[in-house]
Formats: sequence, C-alpha cells, structure tokens
Amino acid sequence: MQNKHRNKQFYIATANLLNFANPERVYYDNAPAYSQSEYAHKLKGLSALLTNVNADILAVQEIWDTDALVALAASLGFDATQVTAPMASNDPKSQYTQGRGAQNTPAVGIISRFPVLETKLLEDIAPQAVVDVPDMGAHTRYQRPPLLMRLDIHGQSVTVVTAHLKSKRAYFLRDASGNLLEDMDDPNIRVRAKLRSLCMRAAEAASIRIAIMARLNHTNEPLILLGDMNDVTGSVTTQLMAETEEVHYDKSIRDVALFDAARIQRRYGWMKDVAYTHIYQGMPEVIDQLFVSEEFLLDSKFALGHIERVDYFNDHLKWDYADRVTDHGIVKAKIVLND
Repeated sequence: MQNKHRNKQFYIATANLLNFANPERVYYDNAPAYSQSEYAHKLKGLSALLTNVNADILAVQEIWDTDALVALAASLGFDATQVTAPMASNDPKSQYTQGRGAQNTPAVGIISRFPVLETKLLEDIAPQAVVDVPDMGAHTRYQRPPLLMRLDIHGQSVTVVTAHLKSKRAYFLRDASGNLLEDMDDPNIRVRAKLRSLCMRAAEAASIRIAIMARLNHTNEPLILLGDMNDVTGSVTTQLMAETEEVHYDKSIRDVALFDAARIQRRYGWMKDVAYTHIYQGMPEVIDQLFVSEEFLLDSKFALGHIERVDYFNDHLKWDYADRVTDHGIVKAKIVLND
C-alpha cells in the first residue's frame, strides 16, 4: 500500500529562466546575444539549479527558443517530445514563429513527463476583461500568451496553466522603430507609464480568471496555475486570478477558487519564514506562485489529493548579479494523489 501511495505523487515547479535564448541570436535590440561560451555557461547553470529541483512537470517563463529549452530538458532527463513552448518555436512549420523563436517578448513553456491530453494557447483577452490602456487603446491580446495543458497524471486528468503577466515596470510609449516618445525622467509621465502596465496586467489576470472559471465550474477535475505573476499573492491582480479571499464570504466560490499551495501544504511552517522568489529594489518578495483548485484541499469533500510540501529554491539570489543564471527563485510543490 505504501508503494502504491508513493507512486501516485508528483512534483511540479515553476521557474523564470531570465531570457533563455539560442547562442548568437539577438533577442532584444538593446541586449547583446549570448556567445557560445555564455550560452554554455547559462545552460550549465540552469541545469544545475533545476536538477536539484527534480520536477516531473516544469513550467518555465522567459524562453526565446525551443532549441535552447530542449537542450535544457535533455540535461534534466526529458526528451524533445516532452517540451511545449509554441511561441518560442524554432520549427520552420510553426504558425506562430515560422521557426524564428519568440519575437519582441519571451514566451512561456511546459516540460512534462506525463502524457498530454490537450494543449491550448490563450492568445486573446476575454472580451469581458478588455480594458483601455491610457494612450494605447484596448488591450485585446496577451503580451505573453499563457499555455494551458491537460495532463494524464497517474490516471488523473489535471489541467496545468502557466502564465507570465506584465511586469510592474513602467511602460513608456515608443514609435515603430522603438524610439522613446516620452520623457522617462518626468515623474508625472512615469506614473502614467506605470498605470499602463497595471492596466495590462489586470486585463490579463482577469482574462485568465475567466478561462479558469470555464474549466472549473461544476467539474471535479483539478487545475494548477503557476508562473511569474509579477506581483505578490495578496495583490489585486493575483487575487483577480485566484479569488481565494472571496471564499471567506461565499463558500460556493470554492468550486472555482484557487488556493496558494504554500498556504495549504500539509507541512506548512517549514519554509514560510524564508519564502521569496525575487528581490525587488532590495526587498525579497514572492511573485512566482503556484495555485491549486479545491481538489487538492485536504478538508474538501471533493479532494482527489493534497499538497504535501512546497519548497523554495532561492539561494542563488544571494549571489552577485553577474553570477546568477536567473534572477528568480524556483517554487516546487509535492502533490500526492489519493489512492
């Protein structure tokens, strides 16, 4: 019985890989391409970090090329067929990239040991979530389309969604050639530029919420949302996606709410005092997050499993910036399915 229980567990993690691109390819106009030696250093460093994580499912952000991601996956014991990152594809037949990899902004991806039942890219903002961004007009498409996959995990269908929301960095207007149209030093303009970022992040969060509700409403199939949310767990934009706080007022929302895995883990208390995944202006914060649906709540009558433990891999954030292969910590959950 013990062995059966152990075989129905799995590990899932999220990692922002900080502009992981093929060597000798320019990904941002103002950033130098990786040399062969720089690429090899980054690949080796990421492999070392993620080998320790030992995840069965790995959601990744800031991917520019699937060739690079496949190389990383291979170093972790996966094969190319277990890598999915449509918006960073190096396949010339790709409808999204024509083989050029991600353009203008990096993409998200998922590496999984489990059979894939469905793959869907969320490209358009749901009409109910569209907002007008100051000086830009309606925000109708995700900057970095979230990736949704349904996986067969030990005989249980589980939907996994990974996202990378718009950052809090001020969004300044530029012309078609990328030249600035605004004075970045003007404090009033900075406020407006940050408002643009907030509007975009809010629209994307609300749209993800709508997609999640469509999946969860009156079903008993678990869902996991994870990725770089670019704001803390209790923020308005993160709670737009999760709606955890609404459960206190309306228990019926549990059916479509998401719960912070770190807060509901069976062994909560181990890591709560050292939990952070990013250092912003000198302050540690958790912006890389992992949420689960009611089916992984211990006290739910619909429980199909539980979160045994959540771990944060963040020691590398204490290194000198030049020595880091990523500027984000990694969040990993151990999930045990019921027998």
